[in-house]
Amino acid sequence: MMRLNLMLLLGVLLSALYLVNVQYQSRRLYSELDRAKSQALKLASENERLQVEKRAQATSARVESLARSKLQMRAATPAVTTYVSYANSTVVSEASPAADRPASAVEGRKP
Repeated sequence: MMRLNLMLLLGVLLSALYLVNVQYQSRRLYSELDRAKSQALKLASENERLQVEKRAQATSARVESLARSKLQMRAATPAVTTYVSYANSTVVSEASPAADRPASAVEGRKP
């Protein structure tokens, strides 16, 4: 009988230690999950902020002003447009406005 009581006591102690260990791991994993959720919320808000900033940076007015100021670009007009084609080219694109003129008449001329 004494032997059975000791075996049962040992079983209860081992079970209690296992239960404490499982609860500790559960709490640790829950706090880690909570940290991961808060980080996901931070990243989602950061992503949304960056998307808004990207849309603001890519507006056509801003791109045009940067092209004018930093790259010294100007709008294309027919007065400054030059059509270039190869002299030995036999195929001329149908969409080209100079498709009915010979290549020598197109090179370096303004329409």
